[in-house]
Amino acid sequence: MERESQWHVDTKPLTANKIQFGKRVFDIVASSILLLCCIPLFIVLSISIAIASGFPVFFTQTRTGQNNKQFTIYKFRTMRFDKRKIDDHRYEWDEGVPEDFTFKSGFDSRVTSIGKVLRKYSLDELPQLFNVLLGDMSIVGPRPEIPEITEHYNLHQRKRLLVKPGMTGYAQINGRSEIQHGKKIEHDLYYVDNQSFFLDVKVILSTVKLVLKGNGSF
Repeated sequence: MERESQWHVDTKPLTANKIQFGKRVFDIVASSILLLCCIPLFIVLSISIAIASGFPVFFTQTRTGQNNKQFTIYKFRTMRFDKRKIDDHRYEWDEGVPEDFTFKSGFDSRVTSIGKVLRKYSLDELPQLFNVLLGDMSIVGPRPEIPEITEHYNLHQRKRLLVKPGMTGYAQINGRSEIQHGKKIEHDLYYVDNQSFFLDVKVILSTVKLVLKGNGSF
C-alpha cells in the first residue's frame, strides 16, 4: 500500500513536467513560424507607426512573469511618446488587489489613431512572440501584470504566477480587458489548475474569433 500511495504522489509532478515540456516545444515551434510569417506585417506596421507618430516603434515595459520573475515585454507603441509624461503606478492595498479593480480605462487621449486600430485587433501584441521564443512567456497563460500590482498579491492571487504568462489566456476569452480583477483571477486560477493541450487549443481558437471581431483588447 505504501508503494502504491507513493506512486500516486509522484505522478502529479511528473505529469505537470510533461505538460510544461510539451507546452514549451509548442511555444518554440509556433512562435518561430508566426514570426517568420509576420515579417511583412511587422515591416508595414513599423513603417506606419514611424510615419504616423515617429519613433520609437516599439514599447517596452517591465512585467512580472513565472515565479515572480520580472522580464521586459515587447509591444508595438500605440501611444504618443512623451518623455515628460511617465506613468507612475502607486497602489495602497494591504490585503491583496481589490476584487473590483480594473487596470485599463475605456479612453486614453494619448492613444494615436493607428494605435486604436492596433489595439482593437490586438496587433500591438505581436512583438510578444519574441518573449515567447525567449521563454519569458507562453502562447497561452495568464496575462502578465506590472510589478506595481503583483507586489500586492495575496497568497490566493499569487497562485497565477505559478505558470508562464501568456499572449492570451482563459480570462481574455471570457472578457478580455473588460473584466474586473477578481473575475480575472478566478479565470486564471482555473487555467492553472486545468492546464492541458486541449484547453490551450480552445483558448487560441476563441482568441482568434474575438480578435477578428475586434471586441475589447488584450
